[in-house]
Amino acid sequence: MEIINKLVYAEPNNTAAKDLLADIFEQIGYQKESPSVRNSFLGAAYELRHGMPAGASPKTNGPDMIRAMTTELWLNALAISMDSKKAAGMKFTINLNTPDNGEKFVVEMNNSALTNIKGYQDKNPNLTITVNRVDLEKVMGGQTTFEKLQAEGKAKFEGDRKAFDQLRSTMTTFAPDFELLPGTKAKSPPVKPSKDPFEVPPIANSDGA
Repeated sequence: MEIINKLVYAEPNNTAAKDLLADIFEQIGYQKESPSVRNSFLGAAYELRHGMPAGASPKTNGPDMIRAMTTELWLNALAISMDSKKAAGMKFTINLNTPDNGEKFVVEMNNSALTNIKGYQDKNPNLTITVNRVDLEKVMGGQTTFEKLQAEGKAKFEGDRKAFDQLRSTMTTFAPDFELLPGTKAKSPPVKPSKDPFEVPPIANSDGA
């Protein structure tokens, strides 16, 4: 596998090598007990033989999923979506309150990492954001933005808004249609980023189905 894998990376158009590697990946996949590991190998085998699956990626950030996602998970997703290089030198804390469900969080940016603590508030935050969870879900689902909620009186910002703008500037959009092996992705227009960086991104599906 190691030898043929390196050959395919060196020669993405080598059909014989790709077919052989697909056979190897398929056999390894059949022997794996973990579904995620098995799907990765079988997905790679599918792409090597047929190219990446055509069509739009499944959209999995529907209303039901958004409602099921906790605020803490959403904040963790923001941390994962953050470009640490863009966050270099940034340092701030933001208190987040959602009065309708009584949740409180402190969000801290430091050392190019974004962390959050549930049930805690910074005594001297740079910014405090108050928004009902039901309205926050609309931001998470891309139905509205914090700016619109502010204009409607449904979100309150107290303190230095610079912290919020800095956080938003570090967000990046992941493209779910990434290739597992070189030379398997058809040429297509680049994926347009979300209009709002706080929207929950679709979950990537790379099982080759």
